[in-house]
Amino acid sequence: MLMATINSSIMLIALPDIFRGIHVDPLTPGNTSMLLWLVMGYMVVTAVLVVTFGRLGDMFGRVTMYNAGFAIFTVFSVLLSLTWLSGDAGVLWLIIMRVLQGVGGAMLMANSTAIITDVFKVEQRGLALGLNQVAGIAGSFLGLIVGGLLGPLDWRLVFLVSVPVGLAGTVWAYLSMHDTGIRQPAKLDWWGNGTFAVGLVAVLVGITYGIQPYGGHTMGWTNPWVLAALIGGAAVLAIFCLVESKIEEPMFNLSLFKIRAFTAGNLASLMSGIGRGGLMFILIIWLQGIWLPQHGYSFETTPLWAGIYMLPLTAGFLIAGPVSGWLSDRHGARLLATLGMVVAAASFLWLLVLPVNFTYLPFCLALLTNGLGMGLFAAPNRAGIMNSLPPNRRGVGAGMSTTFQNSAMVLSIGIFFSLMITGLARTLPQTLASGLTAHGVAAADAAKVAQLPPVSVLFSSLLGYNPVQTLLGPKVLGGLPPTDSAFLTGRSFFPALISGPFAEGLAVAFAFAIAACIVAAFASALRGGKYEYTEHRIESEAPRRLPAAQFLPAAESLRTVRAHDGGKQAVRRRAADHVPKPTSVDPRRLR
Repeated sequence: MLMATINSSIMLIALPDIFRGIHVDPLTPGNTSMLLWLVMGYMVVTAVLVVTFGRLGDMFGRVTMYNAGFAIFTVFSVLLSLTWLSGDAGVLWLIIMRVLQGVGGAMLMANSTAIITDVFKVEQRGLALGLNQVAGIAGSFLGLIVGGLLGPLDWRLVFLVSVPVGLAGTVWAYLSMHDTGIRQPAKLDWWGNGTFAVGLVAVLVGITYGIQPYGGHTMGWTNPWVLAALIGGAAVLAIFCLVESKIEEPMFNLSLFKIRAFTAGNLASLMSGIGRGGLMFILIIWLQGIWLPQHGYSFETTPLWAGIYMLPLTAGFLIAGPVSGWLSDRHGARLLATLGMVVAAASFLWLLVLPVNFTYLPFCLALLTNGLGMGLFAAPNRAGIMNSLPPNRRGVGAGMSTTFQNSAMVLSIGIFFSLMITGLARTLPQTLASGLTAHGVAAADAAKVAQLPPVSVLFSSLLGYNPVQTLLGPKVLGGLPPTDSAFLTGRSFFPALISGPFAEGLAVAFAFAIAACIVAAFASALRGGKYEYTEHRIESEAPRRLPAAQFLPAAESLRTVRAHDGGKQAVRRRAADHVPKPTSVDPRRLR
């Protein structure tokens, strides 16, 4: 899980080195979509496929799917590092290999939590799933540092770093792991798989292209193709829900949403993911484009240092995750997960009131608080979701939960970038034009730069490029006096210029994150008491009297512990799978 999520973020910091290695300028207008697909393609594939692979794990064995995922992940990690192409062909190769690597990542993500749930008792699952969840979330931030360290040495190392772990993990998994879960033989739901993949891919692709400029607009939300993808994708997903409600053996088991703990936990996970996902991009741009250059760091070194300065966020996850998972084993998920979202909302408010050129200690403590809040939420929430699932539905349930989580990442990128671009578009053009002309840039050249979409400014900051040098180009800078050229491309001009407009966009983005966390807290509070799925098998002291050929229908049972019904425990029971049906046994002898 750690390696799968490290790979989802490792390229974010290493992208400049990768593009330089294959001789492509990512900020050229035609290459912007390639940049986005390299960043988001892995996330889109894992979001789409985890449910399918979770369902296949229920049918054919979770360890089997997990082992295959490890092998596929490793093979395409090797192929990514062996890229011999350059230019657009090289980028296309990387995108395709990255998408196929995501297939292996989806197999790992879909089945790892289900395997842990199978192996550990209810009293230990919170801690076990907490460690797994923390590894996943921490990996998304550790990937920033790993990419920043390896990218400057050799961009191929960014992909090769996964290979030793992949090889060792593949061999170890095949030799040591055995299925202990309950398999659910079923037919593959082709209609469900097809409509779900088409619908979700269309929506996520629409969001990806929606943040790119279109025509004379700063973003592409008015692009007919984007609108068609979003509306058409939503319509196909509606058809998918209809198909799944009619089919006998659905891929996406909608009946699981009747379990309140499952539904509330996934809604909370979706909203917390939306609040957390875009945070990484916003903080990186804040640090790389403004704060680090103002404190003496060159633009080229800001990607690595941004990852280092964000370590308090990861530390918070690592501290709170296992502890909260252990506590949830004893007290349930509701209080801890709800409190975690409240703490996360408070940390976003703290970040909101900080000045753009902040003092690091308050920023560090705000990040630590955010990590503690998210870690306090993540482990109990995942344990609460998995504990509520029947054993023969854990794979598909884990896949459904991971779909919400991974989709939230793509959604949050679209939402946060849109909010930031909207905030920047109001004041950035005028600020850029006046600032450049004040230092000798011709009015026509300054106006041309000012009319560029704000996404170009954000991407240049995100990739660690010198923004003014990138936007003006060597021809314009070469015609300026050396002192003006040096000042414009120095570490103080651009950060000071963009601080005001950036602060406006930052306020809108953090306000949205606060709202998302509050909604997640409410959803978590509505999950009810401590839910645990239990199998109530009927046993007799005289087994000879129980005809083995008679069975009750396959069904599920759910126990609500410490339910709020006047202090009494409420137990709802239905028949367990393949339970022998007693015919002449005294009920008092059954236990």
